[in-house]
Amino acid sequence: MKIPTATWRIQFRNGMTFDRAAQLVPYLKRLGISHLYASPIFTATADSTHGYDVTDANEIDPVLGGRAAFDRMVKALQEAGLGLILDIVPNHMAASLENAWWRDVIEHGEKSRYARHFDIDWSRRLTLPFLGDTFETVLENGEIGVKADPHTGKPALAYYDSFYPLTPESWQGREEEVLQLTDKAEIAKLHERQPWRLMSWRDAPRDLSYRRFFEITGLVGMRVEDPRVFDDTHRLILELVHCGAVDGLRVDHVDGLADPQGYLAHLRQQAGADCYITVEKILGKDEQLPTDWPVSGTTGYEFIESLSDVLVDGDNIRLLRKAYDEVKGKPVNMAAELRSAKLLMTDRNFAGEFSTLLRLAMAIARTDNVAIEEQAVRAALRELLIAFPVYRTYGTAAGLPAESNEMLQRVAEKVRTSANAPAPEALDFLTRILSGDVSPQASDEATHFRTRFQQLTGPLMAKSVEDTLFFRQNMELALNEVGAEPIPRAFSLDRFHSEMKTRLERQPDALSGTSTHDTKRGEDARARLYTLTEAPERWAECVARWRQMNRSKICQLDDGAAPKPAVEWMLYQALAGVWPPTLHAQDEAGLQALEERFLPFVEKALREAKLRTDWADSNDAYEKAVLDYVRHLLSPANQAFLQDFTAALQPFIRAGLVNSLTQTIIKLTAPGVPDIYQGSEALNFSLVDPDNRREPDFAALDTMLNGHETPETATEESWLSGRLKQHVIARLLHLRQQNPTLFRQGDYLPLTASGQRAENVIAFARTESDDALIVIAPRLVFSSLDGSLDQPDPQRWLETEIALPEGLANRRYRNILSGETISLTDRFPLDTVACSSSVILVSA
Repeated sequence: MKIPTATWRIQFRNGMTFDRAAQLVPYLKRLGISHLYASPIFTATADSTHGYDVTDANEIDPVLGGRAAFDRMVKALQEAGLGLILDIVPNHMAASLENAWWRDVIEHGEKSRYARHFDIDWSRRLTLPFLGDTFETVLENGEIGVKADPHTGKPALAYYDSFYPLTPESWQGREEEVLQLTDKAEIAKLHERQPWRLMSWRDAPRDLSYRRFFEITGLVGMRVEDPRVFDDTHRLILELVHCGAVDGLRVDHVDGLADPQGYLAHLRQQAGADCYITVEKILGKDEQLPTDWPVSGTTGYEFIESLSDVLVDGDNIRLLRKAYDEVKGKPVNMAAELRSAKLLMTDRNFAGEFSTLLRLAMAIARTDNVAIEEQAVRAALRELLIAFPVYRTYGTAAGLPAESNEMLQRVAEKVRTSANAPAPEALDFLTRILSGDVSPQASDEATHFRTRFQQLTGPLMAKSVEDTLFFRQNMELALNEVGAEPIPRAFSLDRFHSEMKTRLERQPDALSGTSTHDTKRGEDARARLYTLTEAPERWAECVARWRQMNRSKICQLDDGAAPKPAVEWMLYQALAGVWPPTLHAQDEAGLQALEERFLPFVEKALREAKLRTDWADSNDAYEKAVLDYVRHLLSPANQAFLQDFTAALQPFIRAGLVNSLTQTIIKLTAPGVPDIYQGSEALNFSLVDPDNRREPDFAALDTMLNGHETPETATEESWLSGRLKQHVIARLLHLRQQNPTLFRQGDYLPLTASGQRAENVIAFARTESDDALIVIAPRLVFSSLDGSLDQPDPQRWLETEIALPEGLANRRYRNILSGETISLTDRFPLDTVACSSSVILVSA
C-alpha cells in the first residue's frame, strides 16, 4: 500500500473539470503533494454542485469531461509521480428521475431488477415526496396530468417538468385512452394503481417508505450489504483501482450502512491490500475506530477537535462563557439545550424513522409474547435515542460486539437513573432487542430493529448537534465544528499530547484535516476565533459597543426583537472570523463582496437554529429584519462602526495568524497524513457551505509559491497574504517526502517547556532510529503581540527553554524554516525566537 505523504482535496463541478485539474498538477508537485484527493466524480444530477447525488455509479460524469478527460488527468498525475484518491458514496444515490435505476423502480415497483438495490419498505407503496402540496390539492389545482414522457414516449403522470412513469399494467393496451385522461377522478384512480404514490415534501419526515440520507429526501439509501448491489454500484470504482488509475478510496458516511464492518471487509477484499482506504466517521471524545475495520483510519474530524486543546485558553474561556450568558440573559445549560435539540429531531424531523422503530419493537413484543404497553416502549425508545452519546454501535445479525454492548449498557443505565427515566421494563425490553436477547423466532425482527436503530442514531446526532445546537449556542464559534463535543470541557496540552500518542498507535495513516467541504468555517477563521478565549473581556466590551452603535437597526416584531442580543453576538463573531485581513472600512467593493458571502450564511444560520424560522416554515419578517441589520453593518455608509470594527479586530487578526501557522505546522508534523483542502495552503476564512466550496484563485497560488525553496525572513505582508503559511507547508511537505518513515512511524514525544512563557509554547519531537524532528510553536500569544508580526522581540522569551531528553540532546540540527544549523545541549533556550515564530528542527 502506498501511504500518501500529503493529500490535496479538490472540489469538482461548478466549473472544475478533469482537464482543468490536470493543469494544476505542476503546482501540486511543487507544493509537495503526493495524492490528489477528488470529490465524487461519477455522474450525478444535472444541477449537482457536489456530486454526492449520484445517478450512475458506473459512469464518469460527462459534465467533468467523461472517461477520456479523466484518463488525461490520471496520466498527468502519474507522469508527475502523484497518486489519486476518490471519494465514493456507497450509502446513497439520487432519488431522481435522472437515475435510471430509480426510474425503473418507479415504473415497475417490486418487479424491478433494482427494487432491492434501494433501501425501500415494500410493505406499502413507494412514497415520492416531491410535490409542493398534497396530491389531492395539486390535482385539484390542475398541476398534475397525464402526458407522454418526452424522453420515452410512454404515458406518465406529469407534474411541471417531472414525468413519473406509469407501471405498464396500468396503461398497456389502452395507451391513447390513458393519454386523453382529463377527468381528475380518473387521474386519481390511475394514481392509485401505481406501485408508488406522490405526496407533499412536507410529509416526508413522518411518512416515508425508503431510507434517506439524513433529512434529504432526494437521496435514497442503498443496500450495499447485498453482494449484488455491491457489485452493481462498485463495478467502475474497482475497475479504476485495479487498472492503477486510483490509489485510494475515501468512503463517504460509512455509519449510514447496515453493516459498516462487513462492507469494509468486502471492499478491502475486492479492492486489494494495496488500496489506501479511509472512512468519513465522526468519533466521540475518547472513541476509537473499531479494531476490525480494514482501513487506514478516518478523514480526520477528530484531529480538528484535538487542536482546540492547543489553541483555546482553558483558563479564560470561562470569562467568555460568562459574557455570553450575560448577553443571553441567563446561564446556558448545554446538557438541557442538547436534549432539547435531540427531542426536536426525534419528534419532528425523524418522526417517520422513530415510528418505524416503534412498530418493529411492538412486533417483536408480540412474537415473544411480551406484555408491554406501546406508550411505555415509545417513551423508553425516545429516551434511549436522545441519550446516545456517539454516532452508533456496530451490531450485526450475531448481536452486539463487546464494545458496543458495553456502550449500550452505559447508556441504558444513564437513562434508567435520569430525571426522565421511562418504565424500567420497557427500557430493559429495548436493550434486550439491541443486544440480541430474543427468541429464535424474533431474531430476524431484532436484527432489523438493531440495524434501523443504528442507522438512526448517527443522523440524529449530526442533525441535533452540528446542524441545530451549533447554530443556537454561539459562545465560541470556533468550537462549533463537525466532530466537536457540545458540552463544556477543560482544555489542556496534556490531553492533546495523549491523543497524538493514541493516534500514532491506532491510526497513524489516517487523514489529518483542518478544513473540509463540510466544516462550519475555514481553518484560519477558526484559528482567529480561538483567540477570543484569550481576551474574552475585551471581546465582550467590543460587542457591547457595536450593539450600541447599531441599535437603531433592531426591529421590534410580534415575536420579539430582531435580532436578539444572542444573535447579535453570533453575527459579530462570525463577521470577525470571515473578515479578510486586509479589508479596510472604506473599501466599498470589498465590503460588497463580503456581504454577498455573508448574507447567505446568516440566512442558513437562522434556519438551522430552528428557533424563529426554519427551512420548512420560514419566518420572512424575522429573516428580513436580521438580514437588513447585517446589510447595515456592512454598508459603506456605516463608517463609524466599520472603522471601530476593523481597528478593534487587528490584534485578533495578528494572533489568529499565529494560531493558523501553529495548527498548520502541527498538522504537518504530528501523527497522521496531512490533508490540505483546496486553497487552504494559503488563508481560508470561509463560512459554512456553499461558501467553503468556492474555487480558490489557482493562478495566484501558483505565483505566490515562487521562492519557497529558499528560507526568508517573514514579513507583515507574507503573514497577511498567506504566503508565509504556503511556503512553510511546501518546505514541510518536501521534508515529509524525504523522510516518510520518520513521519509515518516515528515516536511522538511531548517536550516540556519551562520559564516565564512555558504556557505559550507547544513542543514535541518525532524520532525514528537516528532521525529526529523537533517542533516548537507558539500558542496563546494574544497579549504578546503589541506590534506587527515582522518585528520579533526576543526579550519575550527570556528564561523560557525546552528540555531535551537523551536521544535529542547534544546533537546538531537544521532549522528548515530559517536554514541555519545549530548545536544543542540538553536545553534549547527560546530567547532568540520571536513570539510569533515557530522552530522546526530536523537532525543534521
